[in-house]
Amino acid sequence: MKLRPLRGPLVNALIGVAMTGLALLLGQDAAAQRWPVLDPVAYALVVVVNLPAVVRTRFPVAVFVLAQGGFAVYVALGYWPVVNSLATLLATFTLASHRPARISVPGAAVTGLTWLGAGLLDEVNGGHHGSLAAAAGQAVVFPAVLWWFGALSRRATELTRALAAEQEERALREVAYERGRIARELHDVVAHHMAVISVQSGLARFVFDSDPATARTALDTIADTGAEALDELRRMLTLLREGTDPRAPDRPMPGLARLDELVARVGAGGTPVALSVLGVPRPIGPGADLCAYRVVQESLTNVLKHAPGAATEVVVRYGPHHLEVDVTNEGGRSIPAHMPTGTGHGLIGMRERAKLYGGRIDIGPRDDGGGFAVRLALPLTARAGALPAPGRRGGPDPDDRLPPAAREG
Repeated sequence: MKLRPLRGPLVNALIGVAMTGLALLLGQDAAAQRWPVLDPVAYALVVVVNLPAVVRTRFPVAVFVLAQGGFAVYVALGYWPVVNSLATLLATFTLASHRPARISVPGAAVTGLTWLGAGLLDEVNGGHHGSLAAAAGQAVVFPAVLWWFGALSRRATELTRALAAEQEERALREVAYERGRIARELHDVVAHHMAVISVQSGLARFVFDSDPATARTALDTIADTGAEALDELRRMLTLLREGTDPRAPDRPMPGLARLDELVARVGAGGTPVALSVLGVPRPIGPGADLCAYRVVQESLTNVLKHAPGAATEVVVRYGPHHLEVDVTNEGGRSIPAHMPTGTGHGLIGMRERAKLYGGRIDIGPRDDGGGFAVRLALPLTARAGALPAPGRRGGPDPDDRLPPAAREG
């Protein structure tokens, strides 16, 4: 059977009762140590000094005052000081471990004075029970040592609380980050698929009577797009659950291998999209693969929203050390590149994705003023050096090396 740790109040109760019982038993040996025999008054003072330890952590100042005051009266009446000395030291330690130095340091000084007073009274009464020098040494060393350990205990408690608060804050930041990631995923999935469905439904309505075949094709695209959106949303919700759902879809997260499906879906709505892959395709990390796909998806969604029908080109370049993805359109209305930071998830999400995987992204009008361009550069190898500044077509050589800050672990 596993034993449960004792809680603080129970521990204090045991300490207080044990100290009281020990002091009462020790008081019976007073006569053997050539001290006056304890009478009912002395036993009452023993209880007053020791028993309050049961609440020492809740009321450290009050317990300290009772211990020191009772001990002073007890000593003044000529009883054996050793009987109650432990209680005064425990009260000093407790005060130092629960109260700041401005309170605990004077408390330790009071403890030293009471011990020194006990030594002086013994000296006045003949000094048959010990030397004054020994009493003075104990009055300095014992309270100082107990205060030091109490202060260390208080410091450790403060550090533990600060660490717990930092861990809680870190957990809240992680929750906020996860919420942001989920929001970006939801935006990318919902915004793109709803934009395609909107365009296709408009096309189907426009040619419903004049061209039933085209309308039927548009409706098929709407059905496929809706099914894909539900599939991705189901996958995201499954990842948020604890454990593994046996009914979860086995289809992997989208990546560059599925760009042809994405381009075909957008092109079916009347927006011509050309896809080109340059260099030798090779596998990349799943996070970077999803990042590149989502950037293309968001870029094409913006084309559907702001420049429907504009000829668009998607170019994927595999360099020795990094991947470049360009999405450009050559007409239609301008897509707003410099939105305020706090508005919209699309452009902000693209920038955050690129930053997360050590890449860079450039979003803005084309140099010739005719259309809009999005260019993403992602590192592919740990040997990558300086990352090229994303630019328009004909910009820096995509094989420039990446900076250390952009390296993948």
